Amino acid sequence: MTSDFSRVRFIMTEPSHPGNVGSAARAIKTMGFEDLVLVAPKTPEITLQPEAIALASGAGDVLAQAQTFENLKDALAPVTLAFALTARERDLGPPACDIREAAQMAQLHLSEHPEGRIALVVGTERSGLTNEHIELCHRVCHIPANPAYSSLNVSQAMQLGAWELRYALLQGIASLGSSEETTASPRLPSLIVPKPPAKHPGSQPASGEAVQALLAHWQEALEAVRFLDPEHPKKLMPRMRHLFNRSDLSKDEVDMLRGVCTAMIATARKNNPST
Repeated sequence: MTSDFSRVRFIMTEPSHPGNVGSAARAIKTMGFEDLVLVAPKTPEITLQPEAIALASGAGDVLAQAQTFENLKDALAPVTLAFALTARERDLGPPACDIREAAQMAQLHLSEHPEGRIALVVGTERSGLTNEHIELCHRVCHIPANPAYSSLNVSQAMQLGAWELRYALLQGIASLGSSEETTASPRLPSLIVPKPPAKHPGSQPASGEAVQALLAHWQEALEAVRFLDPEHPKKLMPRMRHLFNRSDLSKDEVDMLRGVCTAMIATARKNNPST
């Protein structure tokens, strides 16, 4: 459909029913997407199961090219903005929004960042996403369903998410086309809009992989200066993770913070040679 559509990833964590995987492939293809990812599926070769193939119904290509990862961290490695789709409220976690707001944020993120990648993450059929899964995402989003009965099948939830993302992306394309027509019109010289200058590569959003590496380095630094006790960590690192994810760090900011970590560790070792 367009390059923006190819930069959206749909992630199913620990799926156990082949039919849901096939239905999910069909759901995202009908909305113009193709990047389906499975994290630690419970059923061996789940995409090859007859039920998955049958319910994909015309989306066999999406099913066949679905990638599988052992954990969510690896699945989110290239992603710069991840939404955890869940109906449960969390005491500790990323900022919350509804699925329509998430789609609008995704459209804006992709339009502003040529290297940006979006992910919509859904949980298991029975228990949804764990706190550990949600910690890896930048935002929590929900579908405003009937509060008396808000449970949705994971493939249904993915269909709704894919629809909202499609609608937001198409709105963005239409808006861009309208701007280009205005810019090109010789009859409206006062409305010519100059193209924004190209952004420095370092200002682009950091990938999930880069942020995870920063968090590991940050934890090492906090332990080195004895701010974090590894024997009694409490909730310090989850809170740090939410802080960094909420900050939408750029590549340059990640590099800067890793430089701070290196300096903290070096200073700690100089002052305490035995550590």
